[in-house]
Amino acid sequence: KVTVLDQRLTEADLLPVVAGVEAIVVRSETKITRKVMEAAPKLKVVGRAGVGVDNVDVEAATQRGIVVMNTPAGNTVSTAELTFSMLMAVARKIPQAHGSMKAGEWNRKAFQGTELYGKTLGILGMGRIGGEVAKRANAFGMRVLAYDPYLTPARATALQVELANDLDQLWPQVDFLTVHMPMTDETRGMVNAAAFAKMKKGVRVLNCARGGIINETDLLGALHSGQVAGAALDVYETEPLPKDSPLRTQA
Repeated sequence: KVTVLDQRLTEADLLPVVAGVEAIVVRSETKITRKVMEAAPKLKVVGRAGVGVDNVDVEAATQRGIVVMNTPAGNTVSTAELTFSMLMAVARKIPQAHGSMKAGEWNRKAFQGTELYGKTLGILGMGRIGGEVAKRANAFGMRVLAYDPYLTPARATALQVELANDLDQLWPQVDFLTVHMPMTDETRGMVNAAAFAKMKKGVRVLNCARGGIINETDLLGALHSGQVAGAALDVYETEPLPKDSPLRTQA
């Protein structure tokens, strides 16, 4: 028997639903917590349709003998393509120009963009998705500077990227910055006010990984000051993003 639940369910919503289930498949929003597992005594496996498993209490699952699995390669190309689409959109100010046209305006000078060719793209995290983004950036004639503590020099050479030894080496060089790391205690808030202050004025920032890796309050401040010229975000620290959030209307 298969039950499909379309709506986003809270922990309290899930508890009466999972009593007899043996397997649960979730995406990123639904949280499979210890309480949910305790309410599902027959549960044997939790499948995450995506890369990370940060919405599953893996420790609790391990203690109960529940297998947790994900699909790390399932959305690699689609996420890389989305990232590059957003990169081009933020470089050419396409959403803002579109909105201006819909409003009946013709204000071309306000939407002068920048070329990608010859610019430096900083990539945080060179796993499957970061590697695919690097391939596309190379095809556009960008210089790719990568930071990943687990990336070997040989692998960096194979991916045609330069390897930064640390973040302080990377921050001042990038014209664009994109994030492709998992959310951990180490990466949470790693792109913050101190990092923005070390970047070039007018840097553009993208995040198609996890919202909390970028400190959104600091990002908003950097957008207001002009230190960051534009941001394109597919993820947020708190989801869904409130309709009145200033981040919805920023460049």
